[in-house]
Amino acid sequence: MSVAPVDHGQWIALAMSGWAFAVVVIATAILSLRRSEARMELVARAAHEIRGPLFAARLGIHLIARDESKRAGSPARAAAVDLELRRTTLALADLDAARFGRRALDARTTVDIGDLLRSSAVAWRPVALAAGGDLELRLPVGCPAVSGDRVRLSQACGNLLANAIEHGSGQVQLCAVAVDDRIRIEVSDDGPGLPASMAELTRRPRSGRGSRGRGLAIVAEIAHRHGGQLASIPNTRGARVAIDLPTVSNLTAA
Repeated sequence: MSVAPVDHGQWIALAMSGWAFAVVVIATAILSLRRSEARMELVARAAHEIRGPLFAARLGIHLIARDESKRAGSPARAAAVDLELRRTTLALADLDAARFGRRALDARTTVDIGDLLRSSAVAWRPVALAAGGDLELRLPVGCPAVSGDRVRLSQACGNLLANAIEHGSGQVQLCAVAVDDRIRIEVSDDGPGLPASMAELTRRPRSGRGSRGRGLAIVAEIAHRHGGQLASIPNTRGARVAIDLPTVSNLTAA
């Protein structure tokens, strides 16, 4: 039985088709891997968001239970704990949505920044004290409001405060600075400062960059979705990180 010879052109065509098929398979595998990595990053971020507020809420509940005299500060502390627990609920919703490669939707409303930062300070001051430091809050007179998701913005503030408490030393300062039609939420600490540029810390992939980078990446995305940005401000000592957001009056004028 004889086999018909295959000429040189046919061999080349077969080889090229084989390489083309291999390229398609490899490209498909890479795309699938990237999608898997993106989903795993969403899961990792949701898990990151569960740990912080739960710790802050536990300390807050402990202080409420210890406060037998029912002082005036108890309602504010209870409200702060409630907000941190709402962060946890939202993180669980993000965890569920991560199965489909997305996060839970933002719920926009008018957010009083002064009220938000007061709640954040009440929730995270016990954490700062437990770490051997303290948390100071400074607000301008007539702090403006922004349009956004209150719990998401609480996530952003909580991540900045958690980073400052964990990686800084001593005093942590939370403040709001009104600049024209924008509001800047600033968190500063007395630590060694950021280990890299903000762009590098918030850039994907997060693998190997530590919890500080993941927290900052979460803050950067929340700021972006609210029409703002996350930036590092030069400071004489420690890190000084700010979320710059448009105010309600700015959005109305636009």
